[in-house]
Amino acid sequence: MSKRMEFTRKVKAQIIARANGKCEKCSAMLKTGEGEVDHILPCALGGEATVANGRLLCRVCHVGKTADDIRRVRKFDRQRDKVTGALRPKSALSGRKSPKPALTKIVQNRRSLYEPTQPQERM
Repeated sequence: MSKRMEFTRKVKAQIIARANGKCEKCSAMLKTGEGEVDHILPCALGGEATVANGRLLCRVCHVGKTADDIRRVRKFDRQRDKVTGALRPKSALSGRKSPKPALTKIVQNRRSLYEPTQPQERM
């Protein structure tokens, strides 16, 4: 995994100037110092600290995107580990040693609804 690369002050200033005081995802107006500069492609997935890979987001959009980034990075890690052999693939029927026995149907003699019943004897 690559080391996290922070934006330089110059790059942050360029991204903030480009955004013109608005969140670049939801277009919400931001006060001075309220926005957060974020990587479009996370460093863990190969993103760099450049103006093209950065954008200004409001806190709400940044929290949502960060949660999505974590999910994507974890998926990438699982796929990488599977391909490199670090993880063993799960078996199709994990935990089951032998197939289940076939169910046998028990047939009982039941009285039909449409057949007449025998009359009962009176005393």
